[in-house]
Amino acid sequence: CCYPAARTFASMGREFGLHPLTPTIEAPPVLPGDHHVMLPPFHSAIISTPHLALTFDDGPHGSLTPRLLDVLAKKNVKATFYVIGRNVEAHPEIARRVVAEGHEIANHTWSHPSLSGLSAERVADELSRTHEVVLEATGVRMTNLRPPYGAFNDLVRQVAFEEHGYDTIMWSVDPQDWKYRNSARVTRKLVAGAAPGAVLLCHDIHKTTIAAIPPVLDQLLPRDYRFVTVAQLMTMDESGRQDSNLRPPGPKPGA
Repeated sequence: CCYPAARTFASMGREFGLHPLTPTIEAPPVLPGDHHVMLPPFHSAIISTPHLALTFDDGPHGSLTPRLLDVLAKKNVKATFYVIGRNVEAHPEIARRVVAEGHEIANHTWSHPSLSGLSAERVADELSRTHEVVLEATGVRMTNLRPPYGAFNDLVRQVAFEEHGYDTIMWSVDPQDWKYRNSARVTRKLVAGAAPGAVLLCHDIHKTTIAAIPPVLDQLLPRDYRFVTVAQLMTMDESGRQDSNLRPPGPKPGA
């Protein structure tokens, strides 16, 4: 399925990404080749335990991502970082820190285009360049993709799966931190949207978002929510990925 408005939204974000106490969770590892068919896009998990995923798009940012990593380390919370390849190229040491501290790193393309408007060759280039720069910087072979603006179609999913075995990952909670640079609002929206299996969307390129995360954790951890990576959350999903009962998000404009 694709989002017709995504190309219009993409024009708003052409410069996007250019300048830029939780107990140990035991979850089954995700191994390359665990599945051999292309699965539906993943928006959230159907689970009976209070696990959810905190995700950050568009970094790494030279100063803000390290500040965020300090916050997560203090609370022993793991997250998933959807990185832009050229930002990894500019800050490989931060990408290495993301991995070294136990977070998941995943593909958000090289230059943040609307993939649904590109040819198969361009899609492959955007994904492969980022895949290779992350592999070189961290030694990690990424396992999933989040399309910029939430813009994808069957072609994008097929290229991502056939080239790299990527699952396509969306989200279930969007505080619109790219639009509303208000920390209190971002905190309120994330806390209100938290639920077992939720995937929370944030961006580690905005100061207001970084400021919003400590109070989010301070409110959710005492409620027994446990933060896992997207890959871990997928292994916990009880839906069989037949997720037509889950409402997919609309396209996400850029900053």
